[in-house]
Amino acid sequence: MAGVNRLFGTDGVRGRANTDLTVDMALDLARAAGESMEGPVVVGRDTRRSGPMFTTALHAGFSSVGVDTIDVGVLPVGGVSRLIRQLEAPLGVMVSASHNPAHDNGIKFLGPNGGKLDDEQEAIIETRYRRGAPWKHPDGALIGMRAKMPEAIDRYVDNLAENTEYSLRGLEFVLDCANGAAFEAAPRLLEKLGASVEVHAASPDGLNINSGCGATTPEYVAEFVNGRVGLAFDGDADRLIAVDENGEVANGDVLMAIFAKHLKDAGKLRNNTVVSTVMANLGFRKAMEQLGIDVEETAVGDRYVYERMRQVKAALGGEQSGHIIFYRGTTGDGLRTAVRLAEVLAATGQPLAELRKIITEYPQVLHNIVVADKGKLEASEAIWGAVGDAERKLGDDGRILVRASGTEPLVRVMVEAPTEEVAEEVAGDVGAVVTVALG
Repeated sequence: MAGVNRLFGTDGVRGRANTDLTVDMALDLARAAGESMEGPVVVGRDTRRSGPMFTTALHAGFSSVGVDTIDVGVLPVGGVSRLIRQLEAPLGVMVSASHNPAHDNGIKFLGPNGGKLDDEQEAIIETRYRRGAPWKHPDGALIGMRAKMPEAIDRYVDNLAENTEYSLRGLEFVLDCANGAAFEAAPRLLEKLGASVEVHAASPDGLNINSGCGATTPEYVAEFVNGRVGLAFDGDADRLIAVDENGEVANGDVLMAIFAKHLKDAGKLRNNTVVSTVMANLGFRKAMEQLGIDVEETAVGDRYVYERMRQVKAALGGEQSGHIIFYRGTTGDGLRTAVRLAEVLAATGQPLAELRKIITEYPQVLHNIVVADKGKLEASEAIWGAVGDAERKLGDDGRILVRASGTEPLVRVMVEAPTEEVAEEVAGDVGAVVTVALG
């Protein structure tokens, strides 16, 4: 496929619904994925208005090549992942654009282990998709069937609850469900475990998902905490950002540090190793060093985190954005993360505001620069020359990371430094070179 932009990004196929991502694409992606397999395929979605349109196309595509499907409706991606494993299904699909606005949508394929497909598996589907018709055309009893599973949320919530070691009675949480896939499951789970819950952004209308709320806007739930812990999910609920009792944000790096210490203290941190990505804050690395915990680093994307966890047999991995994977998990699951955080609070008897002191975050600035062709980044001598200058300026007291977005036409310039002023200055200088070089 030389000269053709790759269809799959960091998190599946994503774009503006009915413009970049179309019903025809969904139909043919299902055909391409299903043509050489047997079902059933588990299909879930978030609350976007375009979700039913795309899931209908996916069910039709799979059925047309002889593959049965199971429609689980609106369900967090963690629930889809668990059902794939429980049903021993060869494939699952989540229709969601995660934290993106309502006008976007996406198609995310999950393998038999419940985790995202690797690059090679996605390439096989994409190659067949681009080849197009003729498609396999079974008839009669060989046509696939669509079955509904109305109990999917109950199965997911019950499974998470059964694997929780502590009662959450006496704990108080404020939930921001992002008007997304967690709007039913998250309150139901925490209440089932005995916690006191106040719920916000749990009235989806198809257009308000992630709108001024959710994991990318934790200041929304911070307004309501009043001495309680805030839990903010994103559209498909695969990530969690917490807010402490004082209204301070605890991102994925902070949560990872808390979990790492708790697991180490309990003798459950396998191989004394945590897996993070290149976006992890320098303060996280220094905190792990002080605790004597090894850090393995990967590219951005929880599927890369999972793969490295599998390779080094780690019990914990995750991203600053709030995707966190625990032992025996295969993908980010915001509800599982929320329960694990609640267990640490219950086990230690300490507030989140105290637990978070384990890590001192460096000021971090992230500039997302819209470019004409992000594919030219790697070959730009001007950009990498500017990055080299920035690295010399920062020395050992900071760092810079420049990378192309896997899902959007952006180049991300991230800078950490002793002060926000220095970080902003360096990011601005390098960002200006990116703008000139890439358009």
